[in-house]
Amino acid sequence: MKVIEHYDRAKEPLISFEIIPPKRGKSVKKVFDALDQVMKYNPPFIDVTYHAAESHYEELSDGTIKRHIKRKRPGTIGLCAAILHKYGVDPVPHLICEGFTKEETEDALIELNYLGIDNVLTIRGDAADDPIPRYKNGTFNKYAVDLVKQVKDMNKGKYLEDIVNAQKTDFCVGVAGYPEKHFEAPNLDFDIQMLKNKVDEGGDYIVTQMFFDNDAFFRFVRKCREAGIECPIVPGLKVLTREQHLNFLPKYFHLNIPEDLSDEVQANPTHAREIGIEWAARQCTELLEGGVPGIHFYIMGDPTPALDAVDKLSLGHSVVKK
Repeated sequence: MKVIEHYDRAKEPLISFEIIPPKRGKSVKKVFDALDQVMKYNPPFIDVTYHAAESHYEELSDGTIKRHIKRKRPGTIGLCAAILHKYGVDPVPHLICEGFTKEETEDALIELNYLGIDNVLTIRGDAADDPIPRYKNGTFNKYAVDLVKQVKDMNKGKYLEDIVNAQKTDFCVGVAGYPEKHFEAPNLDFDIQMLKNKVDEGGDYIVTQMFFDNDAFFRFVRKCREAGIECPIVPGLKVLTREQHLNFLPKYFHLNIPEDLSDEVQANPTHAREIGIEWAARQCTELLEGGVPGIHFYIMGDPTPALDAVDKLSLGHSVVKK
């Protein structure tokens, strides 16, 4: 089932999760152990991240350039197939611009289509520091909106090369939103216009970057609606579990941590995990009271803080299986 159908049919807010594949050469057991824990919470879908390849270019003696790539976390498609067939839960693989040619993206979409996976989340990914601006020759998608276009083109049967009677795919496309604006955007209004472009090109729903300030989220939603964005907007949350997160999360995810939270953690760092779980539970309660269609948790490799937060909520039996 498509993500948008899950939200359309839901009789109460949905709880979903996002996981990260293991590093190259590492066991997938830890991922399945985490998935075993979240399954009692009846997730309608599970997001699986994709990570840009590290790449460098070599100029050959004949003047041509050869691209060398290395992926630290391969296996997203295989993991999605396992989630679908092992747990019967819809997987949502991420598609990224960075590290993928358009041809590689098309191949990935063909494989997902063959597997019966009909959801993707499209994001640009962190900008690469490659010495060659790869998007200039049209080989790479430059922005997430270009990626949305490519997926929706395949839904119309339009591939990178002309194919007679090409099969039409039927992907539901998620896009990313930033309640505190993308760090490269000059202001929030500009960023929301960029988001609207993605929705207008075919984005079916929005899931947000993690945040700790609900006021920022509600302001973001209000501005999105004023801009004419009508699709579901799903808040993405991560549970702060250690004092180091006060520096790490703002640095790498360009977000603000409210003073009340940072003060409480700094005053009692040995209880950072409990403080973070309680904060997340209060966030969820306020968001659910505000009418959000669901909560999307970024659990990385450890689901227990998010699950502990969910356990503090008053949710129906269809969300949490007792």
